[in-house]
Amino acid sequence: MLLSWRSLPPSVALGRHASTIRSAVQRFVPASGSVDSSALEQVQAIVSQSSRLFVITGAGLSTESGIPDYRSEGVGLYARTDRRPMQHSEFVRSAKARQRYWARNYVGWPQFSSHLPNSSHVALKYWEDKVKLHWLVTQNVDALHSKAGSRRLTELHGCSHRVVCLGCGHLIQRAELQKRFAALNPGWAVSAGAVAPDGDVFLEDEQVMNFRVPACDACGGILKPEVTFFGDVVNRATVQFVHNKLAESDAVLVTGSSLQVYSGYRFLLAASERKLPIAIVNIGPTRADHLADVKLSARCGEVLPAIQLS
Repeated sequence: MLLSWRSLPPSVALGRHASTIRSAVQRFVPASGSVDSSALEQVQAIVSQSSRLFVITGAGLSTESGIPDYRSEGVGLYARTDRRPMQHSEFVRSAKARQRYWARNYVGWPQFSSHLPNSSHVALKYWEDKVKLHWLVTQNVDALHSKAGSRRLTELHGCSHRVVCLGCGHLIQRAELQKRFAALNPGWAVSAGAVAPDGDVFLEDEQVMNFRVPACDACGGILKPEVTFFGDVVNRATVQFVHNKLAESDAVLVTGSSLQVYSGYRFLLAASERKLPIAIVNIGPTRADHLADVKLSARCGEVLPAIQLS
């Protein structure tokens, strides 16, 4: 199920938030040199020759929208702090861990949910409209592809704009849960720290002691973002669905992902076995560089909008 989204037309959104995007590039995108024209031509050739392009996107696509990532050299969460993301097992077994997670997420949600697609998201939607893009798989949970209007889309790791009950499977929109948090915690306010890639903020334990977390309205079960936390696995049916879409495709483009997580890397292994042309656009090395026909180290926003469709 994709997020239903109503937003400004991407061209309007991009125009109004150009300064925000420039600021995000400075804060969250690692440094890169000038674009290698030869590598860019090779990427262009793979895209041009494809009629059923399979695209995988990662956190590097959204950093230009102001959302930090984990692994980018010098600017990612791992480089800037000793904080680590929530583990699935910890969230499930510990009420205190859930309280801490949701308190931080409640504070960070207004900013996180306000981020808008950038030129790369818009370019991929345009490719879909022109029947160039066969299927888009994103490892991101920020809903920016949905906001841009993409429909031929699998959110491999889920979407933070949806919340699921671990007991009965009931789904609600994250925006609705925000209202419930506010009703349960009138007058609760804290001074927030830096925003994390998954949408929460950094708070100290004493700041969240009195924060109240609602249960599922339907069964009283535990509410969790409908995302794959670290230590969990992607649903088998989702993985098989993506493999089926890859089997229908004739080329692969990876953009903004280091592919360090196996959930995305597995599809590059499958593409290589099928001898599909593979292009990678990412600042810094990726786990699949040895599988690629071409690797271009550059910002997604420098490359995707520049690709010409034949």
